[in-house]
Amino acid sequence: MKTAQLPPVRVLASVRQQIESVLVEGETLSNFVEQAAIDAARRRKAQQDFVARGRASLAHARETGELYAADEVLYAMQSRLEAARLAEKKRDSGSKQGS
Repeated sequence: MKTAQLPPVRVLASVRQQIESVLVEGETLSNFVEQAAIDAARRRKAQQDFVARGRASLAHARETGELYAADEVLYAMQSRLEAARLAEKKRDSGSKQGS
């Protein structure tokens, strides 16, 4: 499989020094830049997907007229979170008693 090159990136010497100061053992500057580019592309893709889902949801809500007030949704989410935390506490206390 052929590999491709990214264009060279010009940075201030101080930026290069900052990056080099955080490289882990055995990591090269090229490895770091490649991983940073991959991570940035994944974040951008996730953001694009999130926006697309939001737009689709809005279009669906407009078509169906099925809308929910933000405070109702937040209350429901908070209730689910509290229930999950309570269930986790019960599991933790049950497993400690059985030990």
